[in-house]
Amino acid sequence: MSITYRGETFKGYNKPKRTPDHPTKSHVVLAKEGTTIKMIRFGEQGASTAGKPKKGESDKMRKKRASFKARHGKNIAKGKLSAAYWADKVKW
Repeated sequence: MSITYRGETFKGYNKPKRTPDHPTKSHVVLAKEGTTIKMIRFGEQGASTAGKPKKGESDKMRKKRASFKARHGKNIAKGKLSAAYWADKVKW
């Protein structure tokens, strides 16, 4: 099942995808919560994020991840219709 929304094709709702050709944002997702549908672009193009926690992760990356989550905690808590939620889920 593929969904076309505002000229973008998505594999489904709440399934983020990379946008390598976008000038500023690295990902896009067609978020759906209840009956509300919203296209959200998130993540800085070319940014080096901490990624998912890994065994033996460096202290610097652990602090980098914690700093992002502390800085954006309120926006992450807003749920699927916020860019911070998706950046936390995909990039951090």
